[in-house]
Amino acid sequence: MELEALKQLTQDVLKMARQKGASSAETEVSYGTGQSVSVRMGELENIEYNRDKGVSVTVYFGQRKGFASSSDLSPQALQDTVEAACNIAQYTAEDQYCGLADPALLAKEIPDLDLYHPWNINVDEAAELAKRCEAAAMQVDERITNSEGASVYSSDGVFAYANTHGFVGGYSSTRHSISASVIAESGDMMQRDYWYSNARDAMDMESPEAVGRRAGERTARRLDVRSIKTGQYPVLFEAPLASGLIGTLISAISGGNLYRKSSFLLDSLGKQIASSMLNIQELAYLKKGAASSAFDNEGVRTQDRALVENGVLQGYLLSSYSGRKLGLQSTGNAGGAHNLLVASTGEDFNGLLKQLGTGLLVTEVLGHGLNMVTGDYSRGAAGFWVQNGQIMHAVEEITIASNMRDLLKQIVAIGSDVVPNVARQTGSILIENMTVAAGQ
Repeated sequence: MELEALKQLTQDVLKMARQKGASSAETEVSYGTGQSVSVRMGELENIEYNRDKGVSVTVYFGQRKGFASSSDLSPQALQDTVEAACNIAQYTAEDQYCGLADPALLAKEIPDLDLYHPWNINVDEAAELAKRCEAAAMQVDERITNSEGASVYSSDGVFAYANTHGFVGGYSSTRHSISASVIAESGDMMQRDYWYSNARDAMDMESPEAVGRRAGERTARRLDVRSIKTGQYPVLFEAPLASGLIGTLISAISGGNLYRKSSFLLDSLGKQIASSMLNIQELAYLKKGAASSAFDNEGVRTQDRALVENGVLQGYLLSSYSGRKLGLQSTGNAGGAHNLLVASTGEDFNGLLKQLGTGLLVTEVLGHGLNMVTGDYSRGAAGFWVQNGQIMHAVEEITIASNMRDLLKQIVAIGSDVVPNVARQTGSILIENMTVAAGQ
């Protein structure tokens, strides 16, 4: 469906809500298609197509709110969805903080952020790319004997959002990816690992062979597993996991956790929350960005800004509701953070290993061992023991622990080995000291 057709549907929905007596309303209508092709051991395994469409509508009767959604965009379904939302609103309690975003904060202009790059690839072509990817992974090491498969995915979507303040906006976007996961064996030991590449534009992805080789190398290196001693060691979080640490920080400064007082970073605005090495920018207008948008889920204009500067917290991430609860304005983050760029301190990955010296490189974490209120952090982990800056052998079934407040302040270096085209772009992060417990 075309954007203009979806915009018209949003206007139809808002008109229906007004006719039902709603004092204000907002709606989003979306449509998308996707194709996934996977192979395993050189043979085509799965072909999946998806075609998704949906409408969601929120109505307000004063301070009473009702919400409903549907995957049917027919006129009758739209009418039924609006009616359901209005009925729900009659039974909800009044909430002085609910309502549409402040009209003064709504986006006035919606620039083209270069998010739409359709990939006209058919099943045979996708299968061929996946086979090349898997073959490259299998050829890395003779101990790689099996595969969980390789896949090529492509999606194409469009959405429109509108509210009764007169805002209407939307855009088309695409996402494409290629990935592989293989299994290596040595004696009675088996290990698996994977790699992937994704982008808005398929031309910006790594080649199938590069993705496959990385998957194979990551798998083979995990075979030589040895034990280590429990102790206090410096810990290097590999870039994909470092992104998770940044995600935890973002959750702690997001409105929902702040107004519920379920964050270890309460009342931290303007305070030193991390090492002076940490600098994080939010770049909502990044061309081809994985999380770029000119407006948030409420139509509020987004902004490019510094979130953390030399370790000092510069801003929260707030929706209209969480902002009102905290006595602050929306920051254009209804729906979450936009592209986050963590500045490198200049070292490449080998440079980080050298600075680590003797300690632990973490490449995988398990479980959900984080207390968001206290910041206590304890996760099962796997990775590699590093000695004198050199990777010596794999380790697994260990536990790493710290407190997030301490961990953030013990960041001593951030690498330049950034995984491209993802929403949180950071290199590997070196932590000065954590408790590492060996599982025996």
